[in-house]
Amino acid sequence: MLLIKIGGGKELNLNGIASDLSTLNERFIIVHGANALRDELALKLGYQKKIVTSLSGYDSVLSDEQTIDLMMMAYAGLKNKRIVELLQQKGVNAVGLSGVDGKVIQGKRNSGIKVRERGKTLLLRDFSGKPQAINKQLLDLLLENGYTPVLSVPLIDENNIAINSENDDVIALLQAEFKADKIILLIEAPGFLLDKNDPSSLVSKMSKTELEAMEQKVDSRMKRKILALRKLFWESSKEIPISRNIQLGEAGETTVIIADGRTENPIKDALNGKGTTIQ
Repeated sequence: MLLIKIGGGKELNLNGIASDLSTLNERFIIVHGANALRDELALKLGYQKKIVTSLSGYDSVLSDEQTIDLMMMAYAGLKNKRIVELLQQKGVNAVGLSGVDGKVIQGKRNSGIKVRERGKTLLLRDFSGKPQAINKQLLDLLLENGYTPVLSVPLIDENNIAINSENDDVIALLQAEFKADKIILLIEAPGFLLDKNDPSSLVSKMSKTELEAMEQKVDSRMKRKILALRKLFWESSKEIPISRNIQLGEAGETTVIIADGRTENPIKDALNGKGTTIQ
């Protein structure tokens, strides 16, 4: 079993990814982003996104109702269906679902984001939250009948309202449920870089115990991504809970590969050891 996360950058080689996936002889689930497409649509529609930084130092997009509309257009709509289209062309019988469809990814809405503005601490409410549960019955039904799930935000919250969330957290929750042997994260870089502007700073191998130290070396959104990677390997669910019902750290040994999604054969390259391997 493989979990594939396709980033939302504009330069990712979706055709190459689809071609590689069509050659696999095992089941897989895809989770994809669409941030570049979302930003393009926002520009065309005259919508300005707002980036906020929490008191703990993690950056995120403030998700108001317009943001959710954009996500439904960009993520669950155009990007999802283009990926499904490509996979179908390569012979992969893909089914595209947002977290809202069949409540395939259920979340809990955040109580608010604490930020510091003009010397004051503010609590900002928006339509964002954390994934809490996977409709595994639905995903198993698809997988067992030869369909490949292609998943995207938005999720659905406890009040059946669409919310934004982090795909990295969705991957962590899927891993806790499906216990995949390998997780491939495709990005617009050769792998994990100590210096994001220097490709030669690639870290080719990393142990799961090194992730906490790495988190202290990066800032902004990368801190959040490292935190999500730590969840995939967490030994104690008491320290970073992601779900009421799933115990983290029980998934057994898994390998996480952060690889370049821009190459001619992104999946094959990742499986052949290119990028950053974390065990």
